[in-house]
Amino acid sequence: QVQLVESGGGLVQPGGSLRLSCAASGSIFRLGVMGWYRQAPGKQRELVARITSGGSTNYADSVKGRFTISRDNAKNTVFLHMNSLKSEDTAVYYCNADLIPIGYSYDMDYWGEGTLVTVSS
Repeated sequence: QVQLVESGGGLVQPGGSLRLSCAASGSIFRLGVMGWYRQAPGKQRELVARITSGGSTNYADSVKGRFTISRDNAKNTVFLHMNSLKSEDTAVYYCNADLIPIGYSYDMDYWGEGTLVTVSS
């Protein structure tokens, strides 16, 4: 059984900062790309940022220069540091991971349950 558990969401004023965390736990043989997606009300889920196990990153244009993704491979944890938050960043943020569970030989796609980020004054 593999789980992704997010934390760190909440209410923040425009211009503020938040840090999201996502820990992968369970029977994991190999953890690959981890990332953050978000879904605002009435919109499709979109990629925010992702990071490989080697540390290569890519970001949505809308968050470049404001958000930073990082990971701690020893703890199977990925972080999203969000600065200069805007009202349009309001969404449910989901953690995603490509990983090989113990006993399998191919990648599987896992999702967390999501954490709400609200940017409002």
